[in-house]
Amino acid sequence: DYLCAFASQYFKQPVTRDDVVWTYSGVRPLYDDGASAAQSATRDYVLKVDANGPPVLNVFGGKITTYRKLAEAATDKLCQFFPEAGGRWTKTGVLPGGDFANHEALEETLRRDFPWLSEKVISRYVRTYGTTSYDILRDCHSMDDLGIHFAGTLYQREVEHLIKNEWAMTSEDILWRRTKQGLYSSGADVEALDRYLMKSACADTRKTALHHGA
Repeated sequence: DYLCAFASQYFKQPVTRDDVVWTYSGVRPLYDDGASAAQSATRDYVLKVDANGPPVLNVFGGKITTYRKLAEAATDKLCQFFPEAGGRWTKTGVLPGGDFANHEALEETLRRDFPWLSEKVISRYVRTYGTTSYDILRDCHSMDDLGIHFAGTLYQREVEHLIKNEWAMTSEDILWRRTKQGLYSSGADVEALDRYLMKSACADTRKTALHHGA
């Protein structure tokens, strides 16, 4: 109701719940600093260590945009119990796939190396995977090599990458949590992906059974 009322300020025709086609929400934990209203509560995180026995670190508050800073601060709190721990490194360390100068340059490199790849796929791969895109595209020479097309710019190769490297297990994991390609998927698309994931899981189970049997 709050969002509909706020958005309606910019339209002649008010926005109502009936206009909503999809919703997404994130839950932010806030530290109770005694503020009378949630809007006034601090957005900063608070770290507290309980050292009455094996050290336990409690993290209160925080948000995803500062998660690396929070992680570094949390590690600082714990390093006092581990004298041989190394120093800070996350300020200059890059996440997997983040070893490139800028999006435009990497997109141009992908166009050169994979001239058959669609612009939409290139753009999303760079934003989502960075240089890890090359792991997905290894040995691919045409769009057909990307395998089954599930929805939007989601193909089998990417699905397999997410299962193997990001522990994706369900269509919701893949379509919403990792790619947002659920925005472009129909009910039939979701069912097709579910069938593929079920088939893939069964194949992995058979491989495991054969391995233990051997």
